[in-house]
Amino acid sequence: MDPQDHDRFRDFVDARWSALLRLANLLTGGDRHEAEDLLQTALMKALGRWRQVEDPESYVRKVMYRQQVSRWRLRRPHREPTFASPPEGLGVSDGTSAADLRIAVGQALARLTPRQRTVLVLRYFEDLSETEVARVLGCSVGTVRSTTHRSLARLRRLAPELGAPASSGAPAELATTTTTRGPAPRGAHT
Repeated sequence: MDPQDHDRFRDFVDARWSALLRLANLLTGGDRHEAEDLLQTALMKALGRWRQVEDPESYVRKVMYRQQVSRWRLRRPHREPTFASPPEGLGVSDGTSAADLRIAVGQALARLTPRQRTVLVLRYFEDLSETEVARVLGCSVGTVRSTTHRSLARLRRLAPELGAPASSGAPAELATTTTTRGPAPRGAHT
């Protein structure tokens, strides 16, 4: 790698580290160490192909998706984290409701299986279509639809406070948000 490529890579990492780490954090269910490992693995793979990579951000994100899929395909035993009681007062208008909502969503996502979490992150946080998620995960669109449906149902059971209407204008439910690609998937609404 020549010095110019090295500088370009370093600038990319400096500029995008936080955003990519947030994605890795979502994909790993909030495990900071696993998120950092996932991101560093993706960056190392990008570094090895840096001259061929046209869109570095897209490339690193795809590597993270695929790496996470490889992790859950290893079929390690699923451990469900335990948390203190869910945050109360999600609808309180004291300025903390958005933070409480993020914490509740993060805790609920952490309790999903890695596959369920990955599908929801790709569909709703990364705003990928069902077809794009299927291509990234190497499965059928039907599998993405059914996994999304089951994941949202489990998310509702794990975090019923996310489905309660909030007076602060926070979304009434994660699954009912619409994306720029269209409405929530079939079966996502109750």
